[in-house]
Amino acid sequence: MTEAFTQTTFSQQQARPQFPTLPTGWPIGSYESYEQAQQAVDHLAHADFPVTDVTIVGVQPMLVERIAGKMSWSRMLSSAAMSGAVFGLFLGLVLSMLNPAAGLLSIVLGLAAGVVFNVAFGALGYAANRNKRGFISQSQLVAQRYDVLSQPRNAEKGRQLLADLAARSAFNH
Repeated sequence: MTEAFTQTTFSQQQARPQFPTLPTGWPIGSYESYEQAQQAVDHLAHADFPVTDVTIVGVQPMLVERIAGKMSWSRMLSSAAMSGAVFGLFLGLVLSMLNPAAGLLSIVLGLAAGVVFNVAFGALGYAANRNKRGFISQSQLVAQRYDVLSQPRNAEKGRQLLADLAARSAFNH
């Protein structure tokens, strides 16, 4: 066992660490997806298990970047215009609340300024980086497996509850 799983003494209501720390507890279940680990913890919660003693740990994390498409001037300009319009509309609404006498003019000016500035800065950024990255993507942090840990005082009960869940799931399929 690694140091992350060593037994330590804990008060009933343990404080959440403010800085990144290694997880503690004993493994009571291991799952291929985060969704399965969540379902296991949900099962524990419904069985009145003290879920404040439980931690889900992603083991062997990977950064996965999924390519959504090719970047083009039209795609960049339309995206910049839409995000600029949203920000400009928000800014215009705030200004209209601060100065009700301005009426609709502050909303229209905020909307127009948001679109113009965002499109201009977006175009400059795209022109500067055009040959470096010609695609759109989304990044996601995933793990190869997800372990459910419990503090030692309740680990055996948690293992039994999750074993019962696995047996029921195998029987229902």
